Amino acid sequence: MSGGDGLGEALVELQELAERLRRECPWDRAQTERTIVPHTVEEAYEVADAAVAGDDAKLVDELGDLLFQTVFLALLLEERGAGDLAEVARGIHAKLVRRHPHVFGDAELETPGAVKGRWEELKREQEDREGIFHDVPETLPALLHARKVQRRAASAGFDWLDAAGPLAKVREEADELEEAVAAAGAPAAETEPPVAVVGEVGDLLFTAVNLARALNVDPELALRATSARFVRRVERAAELAEEDGWDWRELDLEEQDRYYRLAKEALA
Repeated sequence: MSGGDGLGEALVELQELAERLRRECPWDRAQTERTIVPHTVEEAYEVADAAVAGDDAKLVDELGDLLFQTVFLALLLEERGAGDLAEVARGIHAKLVRRHPHVFGDAELETPGAVKGRWEELKREQEDREGIFHDVPETLPALLHARKVQRRAASAGFDWLDAAGPLAKVREEADELEEAVAAAGAPAAETEPPVAVVGEVGDLLFTAVNLARALNVDPELALRATSARFVRRVERAAELAEEDGWDWRELDLEEQDRYYRLAKEALA
């Protein structure tokens, strides 16, 4: 474990840097919570990318960017007397102690699932969380918003018993989407799709998130990883086509798919 004195000194230096930037940099001086938060969200995604990639050096760098976002936002609170970094740290410390009675109290919770369930109970009992869908930010990306909504419903007992339920539901929703497309017809490019098709696509995506949740898969990270893998394969397919003297963009779909399959094998 890192020395407490070194950690404290580093955090104080970062706080002092934020204060100086706030005083002396025209850009930093002009910022508000609303202008900073988009950067905070971006930095959080960059942390996630580094973690998923297993790039430790990049993770250290991106965590630093995210930490500075926290320090800067806390400084804005301090400027109007609404809190400061110390209060932020003490607040999260107290919250984590409250939510870990199996560590700091007499409760006995032996599994991650039991800990998670107890967290939801403590939120309602100690933090005045009202309603089933309390504290679900509307600004979350759609996949994460769906997962959080589903978790809230599950905490009230409304959930599948196992992954077989949502897996069957995915098949059912796929069939319903196919029926909706057959009935309405696929829309022409760049035109508004039929309402029924939009609804069925939403149902299918929502159910896929439920299945991911049942399998302990983060749908946001899983989809990002698949998108990144697709990009690598298409880029490699284009390279293979070029090595054979072809422009991949000008090939028909059958040939593009052939090169894509070759790229998939090459990158396996």
